[in-house]
Amino acid sequence: MRRAEWVAFAAVVWTAAAVAAPQWVTSWSTAQQIVEPNNMLAPADMTGATVRQIVRLSIGGTGYRLLLSNTFGTQPLHLKAVHVAKSLGAGAIDPASDRALTFAGKPDVTIPAGATWLSDPVSLPLAAFADVAISIAYDAAPVVETGHPGSRQTSYILAGDHTADASLAGAKTVDHWYQIAAIDVLTAAPKAGAVVALGDSITDGRGSTTNGNDRWTNILAEQLAANKLPATAVLNAGQGGNCVLVQCIGPNAISRIERDVLAPAGVKAVIVFEGINDLGRLTIDHPVAAEEHTALVENLIAGYRQIATRAHSRGLKAYIGTILPYMGGAYYHPDAVNEADRTAVNTWIRTQQEFDGVIDFDAALRDPARPSYLLPAYDTGDSLHPSAAGYRVMGALAARVVGAKAK
Repeated sequence: MRRAEWVAFAAVVWTAAAVAAPQWVTSWSTAQQIVEPNNMLAPADMTGATVRQIVRLSIGGTGYRLLLSNTFGTQPLHLKAVHVAKSLGAGAIDPASDRALTFAGKPDVTIPAGATWLSDPVSLPLAAFADVAISIAYDAAPVVETGHPGSRQTSYILAGDHTADASLAGAKTVDHWYQIAAIDVLTAAPKAGAVVALGDSITDGRGSTTNGNDRWTNILAEQLAANKLPATAVLNAGQGGNCVLVQCIGPNAISRIERDVLAPAGVKAVIVFEGINDLGRLTIDHPVAAEEHTALVENLIAGYRQIATRAHSRGLKAYIGTILPYMGGAYYHPDAVNEADRTAVNTWIRTQQEFDGVIDFDAALRDPARPSYLLPAYDTGDSLHPSAAGYRVMGALAARVVGAKAK
């Protein structure tokens, strides 16, 4: 090959490499669980009704697809129609953006028991941080409801098929999600990817503003975008009351790794920030022997190692957050021995070399005068969950750590 031909050939190859091929990246997701009785929709409310649910994306794309879930259902679930549109707030949608989803070309879908189901792709741009309304027309209510109780978003329920209606006047409202698991977007943004936050109610956003999208994960996504880093979706895999090792509320974190961390499209990193419920539940009913405290600390650290190992085996970066103070909380009523457990775990987190980075949430939110307590300005008042102000600090801190590794 002559030099001129070689230069021309190299230019074509370089140009093709510089333009990223479109890829699917999960822009929003939520952790699935069996909906507890106090958070369930009554079967009469769901049967033959429309449920409209609102979610906020983190990155945008030229197209999208929706993942529906019957993960904990014990019977096939038939959905008569599913629509996606841009949300205008208070249950209203932009009719021009409304699209009836199809499933293998059909307008309805039957999701097998224990399964998830992707819609056919929709070729319609969605912007970063767009609020999206998902409207589902149910045939019959599922016997076992799969969903996410801690949505911090209002959903709207109205009898009949109103999936295409511009508004849902007279709808009943609840602050939970049902059957919706993820939205993937098609993006050609260079180095686009996602980071999953695996956690409990603090990651889920307990204490944040309902419909305010001010969980620490929301702040993290906004900060990463503001810092002009590669398009990075932030996926919230928090579950209220969740534990790393045992079955508290929802499946334990170790059992969720495959579904909530490794399965979403385009994931490049995980942040594990969980363990406060494991520590608190040890003595919630009565004191235990010193040997049980020692064993819990050792087993919790072993669980963290599992998460790091499995993430690295799939080529993901793994970050870990220190456990926040919870002294003074009435729910777990911790004492000096519980605090010693937390200190031991945090000491390991700060000094270990198995994760790619440490996010020291504890140092950022504790009261300098009383390090075993949350700073009052960052406390919702229960000595356990941060306030919206605390979440802003957490999200900004996480962005500095994750962003530094992404440059």
